[in-house]
Amino acid sequence: METLHIMLVNIKEVLKSDTALTPSSGEVLFNILEKELSENKEVTLDFHGMEIITSAFLNAAVGRLYFKFSPLQLNKFLNVSNIATDDLALLKKVIERAKSYFQDQESFNRRLDGELE
Repeated sequence: METLHIMLVNIKEVLKSDTALTPSSGEVLFNILEKELSENKEVTLDFHGMEIITSAFLNAAVGRLYFKFSPLQLNKFLNVSNIATDDLALLKKVIERAKSYFQDQESFNRRLDGELE
């Protein structure tokens, strides 16, 4: 029988902070996730103790994963725990935008340009 190893990533410990505000702090988490997911390891992001999380952080940490990995892979290997309801809603929004963007970047950019004019 195969033993399943799940890596638990406590965001507060990784960032040494209870706030996740900037793309640069998201980059730190992205690098950890990319390495583990590239090896087909299951990862659980633990949001325990996090007070403030921004979309800028989530875009850099999680959204960018959709460029390298398929939604199927991420659904299988990436989990979250201890996330506040508001933060979960923000994470879902970031994921949906990332899926749309990375599936059809050119069309997404054209739509965005049209909205900005």
